[in-house]
Amino acid sequence: MIDFYTSHTPNGYKVSIMLEEINLPYNVIAVDLGKKEQKKSQYMKLNPNGRIPTIVDHDNDDFAVFESGAILIYLAEKTGQLLPDDPKQRSVALQWLMFQMGGIGPMQGQAHVFYRYAPEKIEYAINRYQNETLRLYKVLDKQLKQHEYLADDFSIADIATWPWVRRYRWAGIEIEKLKHLHRWMDLLAQRSAFQKGIEVPYKLERSKMTADKALKMGEKILI
Repeated sequence: MIDFYTSHTPNGYKVSIMLEEINLPYNVIAVDLGKKEQKKSQYMKLNPNGRIPTIVDHDNDDFAVFESGAILIYLAEKTGQLLPDDPKQRSVALQWLMFQMGGIGPMQGQAHVFYRYAPEKIEYAINRYQNETLRLYKVLDKQLKQHEYLADDFSIADIATWPWVRRYRWAGIEIEKLKHLHRWMDLLAQRSAFQKGIEVPYKLERSKMTADKALKMGEKILI
């Protein structure tokens, strides 16, 4: 059984989608970021960075994994799904995973901050991060012109990238001209695992536990 600590963010959705795709049983533990539950000492024993998501694999000596990309790789290797065995094909999937982790996530995340949340509207910062995010989207669009999925076959690279790209409007970006990216987005949106994954942690009917309750049970759950 997997304990899955998460909140309603793109990085959290990556893992919930993955867990649904591989049909692995999991318990949802909702982390209230507004209450800073992710910064509590017991949680940070699992994730020293104090962020979400985190998983604990109780079938593997209560092994904890943090960082969304690392979790996707761990789950793919655990189940033998969604990451190719062929070294070259595997590398391609990991390249696009890292493209999301090192590019789209950080750049779009900053676009969200400066466009939506910053108390002062700094045009330079807004333009910088919106333009860079759009540039990265164009790289995706070019790849998807020649491939149905980012790494030919459906993989963890698609799972990692889709939850971010679907929030393009929240970053103040328009992508109507990127028709291949749109096609890919719509294709993935039709998958039931994606539809269920973006309802986690608050709407999907599943065993749920708040992080606060879980942390109070720390000796049992977190050690």
